[in-house]
Amino acid sequence: MINFCTLFNSNYLTRGIALNESLQRVCASYHLYIVAFDDACYEYLYNSGIPNITVILLSSFEDEKLLAIKPTRNAAEYCWTCTPSVLLFCMEQFNLPACTYIDADLLFYQDPKILLDEMGEASVLITEHNYTGIYDVSATHGKYCVQFMCFKNNRNGMAALKWWRERCLEWCYDRLEDGKFGDQKYLDDWLTRFEGVHVLKHEGGGVAPWNIQQYSLVNKNDVLYTRNKKGQNLVPLIFYHFHGLKFYSNDMVACSGVLYEFTEDVKEQIYIPYIRQLIQIEKKLKEEGITWNVSGARSKAPAKRAIFVQYIKSLLLLIKSGKASSLDIKSFNFKNHYHFYNLKRFKE
Repeated sequence: MINFCTLFNSNYLTRGIALNESLQRVCASYHLYIVAFDDACYEYLYNSGIPNITVILLSSFEDEKLLAIKPTRNAAEYCWTCTPSVLLFCMEQFNLPACTYIDADLLFYQDPKILLDEMGEASVLITEHNYTGIYDVSATHGKYCVQFMCFKNNRNGMAALKWWRERCLEWCYDRLEDGKFGDQKYLDDWLTRFEGVHVLKHEGGGVAPWNIQQYSLVNKNDVLYTRNKKGQNLVPLIFYHFHGLKFYSNDMVACSGVLYEFTEDVKEQIYIPYIRQLIQIEKKLKEEGITWNVSGARSKAPAKRAIFVQYIKSLLLLIKSGKASSLDIKSFNFKNHYHFYNLKRFKE
């Protein structure tokens, strides 16, 4: 049995359900603990009858320390602040021998047991961002990504987890300050700060918008593999992190921001099936009588011209930072940075 935990609110409901559906498809034995960050999310999930989940009311989860700092953080910052607390709460409340935190915008393609087995006798598992060179902001935003982290309920695991919780309570903001950023920059020195920390080596775990450029995709018998462009080995894709995917109120969706380059193959094999899944989940929720916003769409998508201007600004920033050369500007193709689709494409 693998114990997972996550957190999300009603605007992320389709993604949270998609995450669980992916675990149902590929995970032999698991349980997912969900801290619902608003009442609508809690009420739906609690009454849904979805197997393999335990839904936790926000007021049952929040303790005095979290409530004390909550007014000082925006919504995203408070979610980041709560991540180690969610892990700690689940492990203590449900007496779990280990628990793995997963972001709600992940999708699993193969059983994550292979990633957790890699830990061996280690007490903590962390994953690198593994940035494609041109996008590497590890110096400021952290080498490791808070997306898939496992802690064992032992001395080493709990020491790291409780230390991380206290640091996030002290400071966890969406800005760079004194070598800190959000909840993840704290992880940079864990290999020397704590005992029993393992960094994931499997390349199929942690594939994301900021590193997909390093891989080509191969579909063999409906199993998706990645092939590192520096080598020839096929590695099964275990999970993908759909960071930055955004729905808009005028029936548009963006796979990610314009900074990251995606090939058409990546969009066709990874993003479009995921968008279709989210739309199907939303349709089912509406048929069940759900009337509130389940996809997070709040504003209209910008016009293509405005997106192109943002693309140029992003490109100039890369050149200014020395990560891209002005001599290479002709190699940048706006088509590979324009990630917007009209939802009518998926509803026909």
